Amino acid sequence: MEEDLVKPTGIPFSAIPAAGIHGVGVRALPGNVARLVRGTLAARSILADFEPEVMLFTGGYVAAPVSVAGRRIPSLLYVPDIEPGLALKFLARFATAIALTSADSRQYFSPAAKTIVTGYPVRPELVDWQRESARSHLGLEPDRFTLLVTGGSKGAQTLNAPVFAALQQLLADLQIVHITGQPDWPSAQAAQAGLPAELAARYHPMPYLHEMGAALAAADLAVSRAGASTLGEYPLFGLPAILVPYPFAWRYQKVNANYLVEHNAGMLLETDQLAQQLVPTVQSLSRNPQRLHEMRQAMRGLARPQAAEHLADLVRELAKDGGAHLGDDANQGESRNRVQRER
Repeated sequence: MEEDLVKPTGIPFSAIPAAGIHGVGVRALPGNVARLVRGTLAARSILADFEPEVMLFTGGYVAAPVSVAGRRIPSLLYVPDIEPGLALKFLARFATAIALTSADSRQYFSPAAKTIVTGYPVRPELVDWQRESARSHLGLEPDRFTLLVTGGSKGAQTLNAPVFAALQQLLADLQIVHITGQPDWPSAQAAQAGLPAELAARYHPMPYLHEMGAALAAADLAVSRAGASTLGEYPLFGLPAILVPYPFAWRYQKVNANYLVEHNAGMLLETDQLAQQLVPTVQSLSRNPQRLHEMRQAMRGLARPQAAEHLADLVRELAKDGGAHLGDDANQGESRNRVQRER
């Protein structure tokens, strides 16, 4: 997938052999280890040819061979989720500095002096949208309470199905922007066709939305998974959320959701609670402006809109002096140049 995304931009792309080893069966393990060894040799050749002054990692097992091959090159590791995965913990051994979305992640790393809180970097095009223009673009009523439902770019069947079942109850009070993913798109079309005309006009399903900033700006409340992007995009828009962690993976999304809940910015529902709890939870929030306002303010208080610039500053510092001064104020989670810029 990365190759298809990167090559059209004109940025040079090189692939290396790699494979995961955590949770892999005994039969597959030797082959995966062999691929990692080949990947390390391939990465060594690529690094020798490219001669980078600095490396930036965001995790994934494909990064492991590169970090080993380039262990003498200054590197910055960025941790998007609150709790790092196994690959990120491995990469941390070789990183010169570790950038975090939140200070809550410090507990997973030692020494903490290597960590710097930057926040989650968001795409600059997201902030181009305002509520009025976003609702107009999406064909929404300008003054009706708007619920955004999204399970990510591919959708989430276990999240979509309870929403389809509850459409009539939900649409009696509000309008819905529902990003279903391509697999559930026919089901969304069928669900909309079965609604009374008045309610069908308030339901706005789509398989995918390129202008995600419009949906985030238009919404009053979100129902979604709790991937790492929720830690950056929802705070940027001050968007309260009902978070439904993906249940079939390790606990990263549950930890992300708990972080937002503990900061009074969201509510948590497990996937198996959706059928019974989705409608009453949405209605309790949509009919309680004061509670929603408090959640909105709490979510906005978690925003770090300069996160991408901060990460770029750290990369430049590492390229310049190998990170000799990065730890000066890491305990406060801010680098000096960011503090000066924001002042």
